[in-house]
Amino acid sequence: MWALCLAALLIISITHWVYRWRNPRCHGKLPPGSMGLPLLGETLQFFTPNTSSDIPPFIKKRMKRYGPIFRTNLVGRPVIISTDPDLNYFVFQQEGNLFQSWYPDTFTEIFGKQNVGSLHGVMYKYLKNMVLHLFGPENLKKMIPEVEQAALSRLQQWSYQDITELKDATASMIFDLTAKKLISYDSNKSSENLRENFVAFIQGLISFPLDIPGTAYHKCLQGRKNAMRMLKNMLQERRAESRKQPVDFFDYVLEELKKEGTILTEGIALDLMFVLLFASFETTSLAITLAMKFLSDHPLVLKQLTEEHEMIIKQREIADSGLTWKEYKSMTFTFQFINETVRLANIVPGIFRKAVREINFKGYTIPAGWAVMVCPPAVHLNPAKYEDPVAFNPWRWEGVEVSSASKHFMAFGGGMRFCVGTDFTKVQMAVFLHCLVTKYRWEAIKGGDIVRTPGLQFPNGFHVKIMEKDTRNRKQHYIAADA
Repeated sequence: MWALCLAALLIISITHWVYRWRNPRCHGKLPPGSMGLPLLGETLQFFTPNTSSDIPPFIKKRMKRYGPIFRTNLVGRPVIISTDPDLNYFVFQQEGNLFQSWYPDTFTEIFGKQNVGSLHGVMYKYLKNMVLHLFGPENLKKMIPEVEQAALSRLQQWSYQDITELKDATASMIFDLTAKKLISYDSNKSSENLRENFVAFIQGLISFPLDIPGTAYHKCLQGRKNAMRMLKNMLQERRAESRKQPVDFFDYVLEELKKEGTILTEGIALDLMFVLLFASFETTSLAITLAMKFLSDHPLVLKQLTEEHEMIIKQREIADSGLTWKEYKSMTFTFQFINETVRLANIVPGIFRKAVREINFKGYTIPAGWAVMVCPPAVHLNPAKYEDPVAFNPWRWEGVEVSSASKHFMAFGGGMRFCVGTDFTKVQMAVFLHCLVTKYRWEAIKGGDIVRTPGLQFPNGFHVKIMEKDTRNRKQHYIAADA
């Protein structure tokens, strides 16, 4: 009898728990949606790879069923997913008031509990100003010759190869350049390969969070652990050195750590360095790879881009004098091309925030403590804003000024957390494209299928043959592409 009562009580408790999981308490009206399976939620469906260039199926299916704002549960956390431009804009504008930056615990474990994305208020503003010291306009002007030299050197190196796997090659180029500016790292002089640890980290970044040896997530955590160990050792070595003038960002960080009453800690500084190295090389190399694939697929775009850059050289007194800041700022069509590339790249699959208190918006209630995921792919592929949204069309940006995020363009984030490295990314892309189209041509050997998980685009196996142009005959500059 007692056994039956206990069994009945257990069944009732489980039934009530499942009901509460599927129907969370709310003082108002929750957005429609499904909370998925208990504990798991809809995590597995969310991480399903997407082989199209369209909105990820997880998002698109639920937009069709529930509308632009819906609820779900990811890795055990209730989340409101927004594909609504007005709610997205509201979330960004109200950060620090109604919302604060937030990412799932698995992301925090990967990037560090004190990473810049998880910090708020005074500390976040302090770190942002530190990064602007490196990537501000005045420093970028000085960087252009270095970026140009790095691009020319790698392109020449690739031209000697029978075939180049573009994503890995560009990642190596940008990592070496960024690591040099940040920490004076030279892979040729180091006993350990710092980039290899970041590669291991990236391969498991968008994976199911199962920390068991052999899983991609475990390799990701190990990659971070090894990279952080190397960065900490470099910091200790730098402390032992005596420099009168700062040479790189590490020196600047050390100066900040030495200041009396500083709010910067060694842990925060190392997490910042880790995030900067990751963000600068992985996202930019992906964008450059996609840019070259788009050029391979669209000869008319390549033609206009080449004409713009050859005109820059033609207007110089000395043809090989090197790019200037003024020339960079004159690249009108190049910036249109970059905007269209990052719009379709959708490098950031989701931007997370957390509701500080209960919020009402368009008849729905967002409970306090719930996460909100702004979905850039749905914004960038919205047919109501972009005609034929999956088509690559740089001319759609003609006459459009894009200086920051808007309701319909958030490739670099939005609000107070608009990416401080945006201009650095654009400089690297524009300078690389200048060197590429004026001095080289290429053939696409393998097409590079697009795979997204759940919003990142990875051009798999995009191999090219880079060849130096015969600059004596500028008419022979168009590519022979086998895309």
